[in-house]
Amino acid sequence: MADAMKIQPLNRDEEAFLRALGRVMALLPRLVDADMLEEHSISSTEYTVLFQLSEVPHNRMRMSELANVCGLSLSGMTRVVNRLESQSLVIRQKAPDDGRALLAVLTSAGWTLLKQSWPTNLASVRRHIFSRLEGCDIAAAAEVLQRIAPDS
Repeated sequence: MADAMKIQPLNRDEEAFLRALGRVMALLPRLVDADMLEEHSISSTEYTVLFQLSEVPHNRMRMSELANVCGLSLSGMTRVVNRLESQSLVIRQKAPDDGRALLAVLTSAGWTLLKQSWPTNLASVRRHIFSRLEGCDIAAAAEVLQRIAPDS
């Protein structure tokens, strides 16, 4: 308990930053989801899964790794992949090197939807984020965020 007594409360700027960051983290996914669902019947999480699969060799990734890069639990990823699989956007296959592991694989229909929905996602991100950062040093902001959540 002695260490807890030494901890200083947040100053006004730190408190303001933390509260604003929390609001952004809560609000931004809902705003992008609304845009994506309105135009393509796909959530931003589902879009992110398709996007991540599009960037790896053979467009396939272990479910556990995909969950990790998308910031989801394995059960959460299973639910997302179930929805994508029901639309024939992703299929699951057993991993050739480990019969217990499953791979999520992007289908041609998934590629098509990813290409069709990319402009909507880009417009949403520009509208909800970058249009509000005019005059800000985006590279410096990215560097700061990387300190909080570095690439794995």
